[in-house]
Amino acid sequence: MKKIIAFALLLTGLVACKPSKKIENTKFTVVTTTTMITDLVKVLGGNDIEVKGIMGAGVDPHLYKASEGDVSKLSSADLIVYNGLHLEGKLVDVFEKMNQIGKQTIALGDFLSHDEIINSEMFANSHDPHIWFSIDNWKTITEKLIVALSKANPENKAVYQKNGLDYLAALSLLKTELKTKVAELPKEKRILVTAHDAFSYFGKEFGFQVVGLQGLSTATEAGVRDVQRISDFIIVNKVKAIFVESSVPKRTVEALQASVESKGHEVKIGGQLFSDALGNPTEETGKYIGMYRYNVNTIVEALK
Repeated sequence: MKKIIAFALLLTGLVACKPSKKIENTKFTVVTTTTMITDLVKVLGGNDIEVKGIMGAGVDPHLYKASEGDVSKLSSADLIVYNGLHLEGKLVDVFEKMNQIGKQTIALGDFLSHDEIINSEMFANSHDPHIWFSIDNWKTITEKLIVALSKANPENKAVYQKNGLDYLAALSLLKTELKTKVAELPKEKRILVTAHDAFSYFGKEFGFQVVGLQGLSTATEAGVRDVQRISDFIIVNKVKAIFVESSVPKRTVEALQASVESKGHEVKIGGQLFSDALGNPTEETGKYIGMYRYNVNTIVEALK
C-alpha cells in the first residue's frame, strides 16, 4: 500500500510542477518501452544519443506496470517512444501524465495507416498491437521515426538518416532471406500455434495460418474450451509442433499438448519463440533482426 501511495504522489508531483532544466549538457535522451523499440532507437541513434528502455528481456508489455524508477526516467527524458495500440495497456495513465507536464511522446502505431494495421475480430474498434512482426510495417515505422527523431533532435539529423538508411537496407535483406527459408516449408504445413495471438502480422506477411491460445493480450486467459477446440484443430490438420513464448508462461501450451495426447495423438513443443520481448541483449535474439531470424528458423525446422 505504501508503494502505491508513493507512486501516486510522485505522479501528482510531476504534473504539478514543470521539470527543472538540466544542469549538465548531456546527450539527447530517449526513453522507450518495449525491447523492440529500444533496439530500433539504439540502431538509429548509435552512440550519439542515450536510450533508456524500461522493459527488459522476457517482459510482457501487456501486463507491465510502471515503477517509481520508470516514472523518474520518463519525467527526465527528452523524448518518449512507445508502441501504442494498447500494447502497454497499464501505462496509459502514465503517458497521459507525461503529456500533461509537456513531455514529447511518440506512439509508433500512429505511423501506420488503417490498411497496415490488423483489426481484432474479438473486440470492436480494437487493433492488433504486434506491429513489429510485419517487416514491411517495421520499415515504414523506421522511415517515419527517422523524421520524428530528426525533428526532435536536429543536431543528430545526419546520424539518424545515415543509420536509418543502413538499417532499412538490412531489413530488406532480412525479408528476402526469410522468404527463402519459409519456402522450405510446404504451404499445407504453414500452421503456427502459439501461446497467444501475437503472430498475425507474421502470418499475413509469410503465408501462415496463425492460432493463438490466448487473445491479442496475455491478460485474456485461455479456457478449457479453447484448449479442447485447438487440440481438435491440431489433430485434424496434423500439426507437428506448437510453440511456447519467452514472455508468456508455458503452462497453457503444455496443457494443449496434454490435451492432444489424451486423444491418442502426438504434438511436440517445437521451441520457444520471442513474441512481445526480445532475448538477452548480449545475444543475437536481443536484436530485432536476430530475433526474427531465430523465430523463423525455429518455426520452419519444427514444422518440417
